[in-house]
Amino acid sequence: MTACLLLGLASLTAAQTAQTRVEYVGGTAQLAGGTQGSIVLADDRYLAFYAGKTQTRVAYDRVNLVEYGQQVDRRLALALVISPVFLLSKSRKHFLTIGYSGEDGKQQAMVFRVDKNSIRSTLAGLEARTGLKIQYQDEQARKARNQ
Repeated sequence: MTACLLLGLASLTAAQTAQTRVEYVGGTAQLAGGTQGSIVLADDRYLAFYAGKTQTRVAYDRVNLVEYGQQVDRRLALALVISPVFLLSKSRKHFLTIGYSGEDGKQQAMVFRVDKNSIRSTLAGLEARTGLKIQYQDEQARKARNQ
């Protein structure tokens, strides 16, 4: 029980200080794909995405989906141009999808590409703030979160 309490406190602490650099890939937000910014989980009521002077906020109680997945690409282009050795390496892209109910009651979504070094703390913070369990697109994503 003490371990669970400590894990919960660690998750909440991570949520309070978490600021994660991300790239907005797509969704229903009025943002251009490829927009660079930060997800901030420090507010008690809102998840915020800051991109320059643009701010998008979503109340945690409106969030109904937190999903994490990976896309694995072989480095084919590099292999063709530079060296066949690149065929042996893989590039993993980490994606975070946040689904939520908009002000009008319609389902909305934002999809972000997240740095692999930031994903664990971001997922822990989102679980702590929203009370939702992370949904994984596949077993590989589940394993990556726990590494």
